[in-house]
Formats: sequence, C-alpha cells, structure tokens
Amino acid sequence: MRHWIVLAALCCLLSPPGAPAQPTIPAEPFHDGLRGTTPLDEEAKPPLIFPTENKDVIRGRAYAQQPPTIPHKIDGYQVDKNANRCLSCHARSRAAESGAVPIGVSHYSDRSGATLGSLAPRRYFCTQCHVPQADTKPLVGNTFTDIEDIRVAPGPKPAAARRN
Repeated sequence: MRHWIVLAALCCLLSPPGAPAQPTIPAEPFHDGLRGTTPLDEEAKPPLIFPTENKDVIRGRAYAQQPPTIPHKIDGYQVDKNANRCLSCHARSRAAESGAVPIGVSHYSDRSGATLGSLAPRRYFCTQCHVPQADTKPLVGNTFTDIEDIRVAPGPKPAAARRN
C-alpha cells in the first residue's frame, strides 16, 4: 500500500504544470466527411439520386479523345461477362436497324493495334469509359480550357524566339 502512495506522489511531481487530469472534450462535435454529424449507432440518410437524362441528344466533348457520354437511361442494363445489353443496339451489325450510333472502329483493335473481326475484349465493358449524365450541380469547380480557346496575348516575344 505504501508503494502505491509513493508512486502516485511521483506521478504528480513528474506531470507538467497545468496538465489536465481528465481528457478534454472538444467544443465542436465530431464531424466525419462521409457520415456528417450522424452518430455511429444511427443510419445516415442517403443523398438524393438525381434522375438520369434521357434526351437521346449527343453531347459535345470537352477534350480530344474524350469518350462520348451515354445520352439515355441504362438502368437495368446487363453489362457483365455473360451479356452486354449495349451491343443489342450499338453493335455495327445492328446500328442501322436500331438507329443507334455504332461502336467506333477503335473498339475493334487489340493492344498491339491489330484490327479484330469482333469487339476487342478490353472494350467490352462500356461503362468503364462511357457514363450516363444527370442534370446536377458540379461537385467540384472546373477551370478546364480547351486548347482552341487559349489565346496568346500580343506583346514582345521571348528572347529565344527573337534569335531565330
């Protein structure tokens, strides 16, 4: 018993002056970026899912080589190793009949650039690159400027360009 008293006295002497005896509780409640302020033992209310555009209007592209977006709903489409619903309309053999845009010829080339007689396996899962659109507010700001929109301001040329 006596040892405990000596040990407690030593701990009090060694602790820095003004150190709190109890842990402090932060002034603001804990805020998790994903859960918000919902307590861990409660289910968070999910955000609303915006409806997918179904306009069948081909959107412009923001940059060269951008995959085109899907201009219609694809809810319930089966795109897996067993079936690809996109091919029922967009396969080159079916596009004229369905009125859909046919799959681009680039999707019939393998990694080495050789042209195949059928869709390349690496291009089979359409939604890896092509996505449907929803009319929503952007989640992050975008300052992208197309190369054609960049204009060089008139003025003196750099010294390296003047020597030539």
